[in-house]
Amino acid sequence: MNKDLTVGKPSSVLWRFCIPLFGSIIFQQLYNIADSFVAGKFVGEDALAAVGNGYEITLIFIAFAFGCNIGCSVTVSQMFGAKHYRELKTAVYTTLIASGVLCTVLMAAGLLLDGQLLRLINTPDDIFPMSKLYLDIYILGLPFVFYYNVATGIFSALGDSKTPFIFLMCSSTANIGVDILFTAGMKNVFTRGVDGVAWATFLCQGVSCLLALVFVTRRLRTIKSNGKAPLFSWTMLGKISAVAVPSIMQQSFISVGNIVLQSVINGFGKGVMAGYSASIKLNNLVVTSLSTLGNGITSFTAQNIGAGKRSRVREGFSAGLRLVLALSIPISILYVVLSRYLLLIFLDDPSADALRSGMEFLCIVAPFYCVVATKLTADGVLRGAGMMKQFVVTTFTDLLLRTGLAFIMSKTSLGSTGIWLSWPIGWGVSTVMSVMFYLRGGWKPQSQAETAATDETGQQ
Repeated sequence: MNKDLTVGKPSSVLWRFCIPLFGSIIFQQLYNIADSFVAGKFVGEDALAAVGNGYEITLIFIAFAFGCNIGCSVTVSQMFGAKHYRELKTAVYTTLIASGVLCTVLMAAGLLLDGQLLRLINTPDDIFPMSKLYLDIYILGLPFVFYYNVATGIFSALGDSKTPFIFLMCSSTANIGVDILFTAGMKNVFTRGVDGVAWATFLCQGVSCLLALVFVTRRLRTIKSNGKAPLFSWTMLGKISAVAVPSIMQQSFISVGNIVLQSVINGFGKGVMAGYSASIKLNNLVVTSLSTLGNGITSFTAQNIGAGKRSRVREGFSAGLRLVLALSIPISILYVVLSRYLLLIFLDDPSADALRSGMEFLCIVAPFYCVVATKLTADGVLRGAGMMKQFVVTTFTDLLLRTGLAFIMSKTSLGSTGIWLSWPIGWGVSTVMSVMFYLRGGWKPQSQAETAATDETGQQ
């Protein structure tokens, strides 16, 4: 069901919209967590290191898919809020076509260059074949990743966060069972183990993507527009790209930064690699969940900007901040207190280095989840309002600080501990910048008409 986020009390509207988004991310992360869990438990520590090592490169591809998601979502949200339904449909069609072209180029480049990328990050020789095998299969499934992301962006733009949640709940749960079947139950078919993990994810993501596209098509048919919408528009592509390209750049540079960090971590041996692989999955579960809630704030902001109701943005920010802090603070405590037991979910009979490095990472990084939660809330508003320059500046600051400090401090007596310490420093500085940019946005009503409209809708 489509939901107009420009009417009703902002805090209630945003919370009802974001709760299913949070559930969706939990199940989305089950894909990656299941891969690491099965690799570590049913194949071995080397397989876990290989999956974690390849995962950092997959984030480059996810960055492009995420950019398509955000570009489409913000544009469609603004048009939905303004009730420009013909242009809304053209935006969707244009995104689907452009995403297909971009995905094809990335698949060709990925299959040709993934081996070189693995060498570039100093992948140990004994896990190189497994890492490359995992990456090759992942790249073959890129169309599913792209189109699923676009579909979820469309649903969010229309105010529907429940449909993607249902898809992910079913497919992610199935992925766990198929992972175990392909690695433990069909060992003779999948010789290295990690190929079974990769094919299971490929299969489940494919089914989820196809279902999402079918439902998106049906949903668009229910939206009545004046005249037939063009299937492609260069002007519309420009509007989408104005949001998508900075988002792609942001996510791509983060991915490149993560690859640089991975190359530094790889220099400390397989034990530290495995510990980092397990702990970063737990970390990414939280950060990605918070990012998705930030995307919900983006949709809320974009719809209200499109409807000319800027004053509701301020209330949305306050409500969103309360939501992400209510989530991040308990998880911070949980990760610090139970770090050892959480890591043992992924590590079966771990080495001392693996357990030590994983616990150390969580205990250093987890207490600062409330900081990054604040940044992601402010970033959600900046994206929805089209303030992409400010958004990119804060992200690059975080990236440069984390990668630069990790490289420098890892060369000191701190060793791998220096790498983990770079996280809270980067988060802290970039959060201050994001909040400052948000405060300068000016979210007061622009006219008496808007004030009256906001008062009226806020009481519904």
